[in-house]
Amino acid sequence: MIPQKHGKIINISSLSSFIVNKYFHGGSYEVSKSALNMLTKVLAVEWAPHNITVNAVAPGYYGTQPNIDFFSKEAGLYEKVLEMIPADSHPMDVLRSGVSILGNVEPEGDFSNQKNAADRLLACLPSMLLYWHHFHTDGTRIDVETDDDSLAGHFLHMLHGKAPSELHRKTLDTTLILYAEHEFNASTFAARVITGTLSDMHSAVTGAIGALRGPLHGGANEAAMELVQKFSSAQEATQGVLDMLARKDKIMGFGHRVYTTSDPRNSVNKKMSKILADEFGDALLYEVSEAVEKVMWDEKKLFANADFFAATVYHFMGIPTYLFTPIFVCSRITGWTAHIMEQRADNKLIRPAADYIGPGLQAYVPIAERA
Repeated sequence: MIPQKHGKIINISSLSSFIVNKYFHGGSYEVSKSALNMLTKVLAVEWAPHNITVNAVAPGYYGTQPNIDFFSKEAGLYEKVLEMIPADSHPMDVLRSGVSILGNVEPEGDFSNQKNAADRLLACLPSMLLYWHHFHTDGTRIDVETDDDSLAGHFLHMLHGKAPSELHRKTLDTTLILYAEHEFNASTFAARVITGTLSDMHSAVTGAIGALRGPLHGGANEAAMELVQKFSSAQEATQGVLDMLARKDKIMGFGHRVYTTSDPRNSVNKKMSKILADEFGDALLYEVSEAVEKVMWDEKKLFANADFFAATVYHFMGIPTYLFTPIFVCSRITGWTAHIMEQRADNKLIRPAADYIGPGLQAYVPIAERA
């Protein structure tokens, strides 16, 4: 994982002189006292050529005591955990487990560290996802260090093993912005409920991922991709969707709980889908998507939401369908953590009242007399 420095505080996950030279370029950083004794000899040999000195600080700062001794003894801990997760696991489960492990190894500690914890989550999620993806699809242990200066570029670089084109980087970056925050949806509310108990950030994010994993909240773009890939022409798509509506089949990617006439994010995704289809040299999926969109509006007055054209956007950039919803996590982590911080700033325990509608009071029957 990429070592993170926060001011003069550093998280160390590797003692490699390559990593030190590449990311730190000299300087003075602080580590915890508990790690200092063990690292002294190594630092003297490996880091001296890079003009790096180490100062001990009192325990309790984020990054100074994330089980550094354990990291030093077990280099590649995260990779080992990801390799142990079964290949047939849902990738949302991978991220949920990855965040939970991160919370154990690099605990948030005091809430004053919340911004650093949020930054670390934002940095780690794409690496977790794509390391697991490559290891279990082709047995490759990818290098999660890239020279890209954006999350979108970093993601696509790790996925395809090469730096993306500027068009693809900008397109993915745009979708990440569109998905970053969207008020009190189910996963965000779940994160705020957990935060309201004064739990830590990793617990709240783990709960949010669990909520997003459910098909009624996340997964609409994956379902949209599966739908448009069924049809070989726009005409076939028109008739196919009419048949689905007649059977009252559920069609994902349309309508929204918040918007009533249109989803403003859809127009952006639709435009990007058209541009990528032209670049790809095959307009079929775009034309099918347009046909489906038209039928849903004409027949049901349901508009395409942000997920519908996002499906073909991701597809044209070579992103496997089963990674669509996890990309949502890599974006929405910004919104979730912002909500967590907002909840903490003026916290009240979220405890809705409930009206009981079950059976009334009943007489107790001894066990021996029950039928």
